[in-house]
Amino acid sequence: MRRLWLIFAQAVTISVAVLFVLNTLKPEWLRGATPASVIAILEAPSTGERTPATGSYAQAAQQSMPAVVHIFTSKAGRSQRHPLFDDPLFRHFFGERPGNSPNQRESGLGSGVIVSPDGYVLTNNHVIETADAIEVALNDGRKYPAQLIGRDPETDLAVLRVDTGGQLPAITLSASDSLSVGDVVLAIGNPFGVGQTVTMGIVSALGRSQLGINTFENYIQTDAAINPGNSGGALVDSAGHLVGINTAIYSRSGGSLGIGFAIPVSIARNVLTQIVSTGEVIRGWVGVEIQDLTPELAESFGFADARGTLIAGVLRGSPAERAGIRPGDVLIELDGAAVRDPKTMLDMVAALPPGREATFRIRRGGQEIELGVEIGRRPTPQPSR
Repeated sequence: MRRLWLIFAQAVTISVAVLFVLNTLKPEWLRGATPASVIAILEAPSTGERTPATGSYAQAAQQSMPAVVHIFTSKAGRSQRHPLFDDPLFRHFFGERPGNSPNQRESGLGSGVIVSPDGYVLTNNHVIETADAIEVALNDGRKYPAQLIGRDPETDLAVLRVDTGGQLPAITLSASDSLSVGDVVLAIGNPFGVGQTVTMGIVSALGRSQLGINTFENYIQTDAAINPGNSGGALVDSAGHLVGINTAIYSRSGGSLGIGFAIPVSIARNVLTQIVSTGEVIRGWVGVEIQDLTPELAESFGFADARGTLIAGVLRGSPAERAGIRPGDVLIELDGAAVRDPKTMLDMVAALPPGREATFRIRRGGQEIELGVEIGRRPTPQPSR
């Protein structure tokens, strides 16, 4: 009996070994099935490089994305004091607590654009305005501390610089007059901190102003999706050239509604050049308050038409007061160029260098007179902290 049991055990062992070998090398023999059929599929021939599909903007995106960076900011803050600390009963049982709340760090994020291989970065002023520390993360993941070179609150632009010890991928700036309504544009940035993102749209309008966002407004409007975190990022054309700096959106929910605004590259170039050269932006100023001359106002002043812009007020000691300009005057020409509205006048005066004398042609009562005004320097806005 013992011998039979040994023979049985050896047979079972050999059988298990055979099954294991067959299951490993020829599993289909055990299943009694033929090998699975091969599905016939069609594949495009491999050429080594991918050819962009018709209508694709991959080349423009690939050309400009390395120059768009993420900007991380931080500043000192204080946590709110708990209301219980002011309760007399709480203080009776637990004693006094320190009056100062512990310091905390508040963080923020935005985007920026490398505009020079030397490490100069353009971004929005509101991205870095209150920051104590600024860090720039490149497209390849490298992070560097950034130095604030200068900022211009009146256009909401700022210039940073990062020192990497080498050359950086810089974006190509477009010609200032190369954009038209209907052109395709790409918005590149770091929305909501999810990482670099590219969205596509068209130029919806040019020269948008009187939005109440900044002092000097001449925005590009686009329906390319721009969200929080995109501020300071690049708006590029279909060739990958920088046409604007994304700066604001119109939204009731905080997300994109298809109405975004970018600062044109012509303004950004001028601000960049001045800040890199002098550390600030210098503009002309005459010290007047201006407003639209409506047909009703023109009629009340006895004017036959509503040409020009109304001088509503004159600051004491300003260049305008010294030149003899009075409230109620209507400016119609500046150095021979027609003044159509307050924005035109603001831009024309700001473009004049301080110290130069400009000719103001105004209407006063029923006559037109010319006054020479020595242009002053526009006061620098105080930072909001």
